[in-house]
Amino acid sequence: MTAAAPDWPAGLAIAEGRARALRAALAGPDLVMAPGCYDVIGAKLIERAGFSACYLTGSGMSLSALGAPDVGLMSFSEILDRAKRIADGVAIPVVCDIDTGYGGPLNVARTVIEMERAGIAAMQIEDQEWPKKCGHEPGRRICAPEEMEGRIRAAVDARRDPATIIIARTDARGSHGLDAALDRMERYLAAGADIAFVESPESEAEMAAIHARLGPKVPTLANMVEGGRTPLLPAQRLQALGFRIAIWPNALTRLVAKTGARLMATLRATGTTEAHWPEMLNHRELWDLFDYPAWTAAESRYKDGRNS
Repeated sequence: MTAAAPDWPAGLAIAEGRARALRAALAGPDLVMAPGCYDVIGAKLIERAGFSACYLTGSGMSLSALGAPDVGLMSFSEILDRAKRIADGVAIPVVCDIDTGYGGPLNVARTVIEMERAGIAAMQIEDQEWPKKCGHEPGRRICAPEEMEGRIRAAVDARRDPATIIIARTDARGSHGLDAALDRMERYLAAGADIAFVESPESEAEMAAIHARLGPKVPTLANMVEGGRTPLLPAQRLQALGFRIAIWPNALTRLVAKTGARLMATLRATGTTEAHWPEMLNHRELWDLFDYPAWTAAESRYKDGRNS
């Protein structure tokens, strides 16, 4: 008789059914709130706070891994490694920004296959030309809609799990106007995309128009960028406008950077971090965030040749 598999801590466990869980949440009554993260610490904080998904931000990864802004420098392998480590570290669905898919249709197909293997529940593909830029910065160049349709078809055909979610993003609003962006998005939905993400609408009226035209067909996504081109609305208002999912890509990034800058300035000026101790997790709280008791319990099962 085979013994029951032991409970492993996150990082050694394999979380299954996350794409199905995200689809169920999108079909539920409440807006899916997916804060952004760029590493496992952020993903853990999001999961522990009770959010039903996290968003792996391309700009946050570029800033943290390369020290460079979101100008298309991160390679596919670098993004994949980050995505796998984050998906291994949490049980909630992970939505990953995969830029333009890192090449032609075959590259898009490989990207989707590898991201699925890494445990990613949803992938966001955009219609910029490479190298891409942040969606709230000027100078974005948009590919032909036929090229983006090919990216979407390749992504849809490549997924092994039909529950895996393909998000189509268009950056056409900035250079072509809202109507052109909506026209493009309807073509991307016809190509098989599951969620519509119209980047950088510039008013609440435009946000309402996005959902009015696309929302009856598929869930719509709102992107909340502090200091960006889109109005920052609370989750309740986004839900009232009809959006089904919202991301806050770099809220954590911005706060960590500012808080860290204050801490470093204090340490440099005073020689101690004591003034910031109330803002910190203590040693035990930090380790427990990463399931330290579960790791030590798993290790103890195999000490001295025992497995109990």
